[in-house]
Amino acid sequence: MWSTSNRGDRLPRNWRRIRAIVLERAGYRCEWIRIDTGERCTEVATDVDHILAGDNHSLNNLQALCRYHHAKKSSREGAAAASRKRLRRVREAEQHPFWRYKKVT
Repeated sequence: MWSTSNRGDRLPRNWRRIRAIVLERAGYRCEWIRIDTGERCTEVATDVDHILAGDNHSLNNLQALCRYHHAKKSSREGAAAASRKRLRRVREAEQHPFWRYKKVT
């Protein structure tokens, strides 16, 4: 995933320190909350995720996630982005030539 991404180049110089703060703040435990039970994941947090996509690296926009939940969230975001891209490519239907040139009286 990182081999084709420029994401690492866009991280701040002190990213290692920020990452350590986020993981420590979470107690090194995944912060994913199950919607159905409201319970927090019990797995070890290995990744630091941007809650809102983009380059906002502030602590309030970062969360600690286990590898599974980070991949799940990233996959969902990628699918949503691809869907938006497909919708933009859809052309409007052209009017049939008969109606384009027919004079309405």
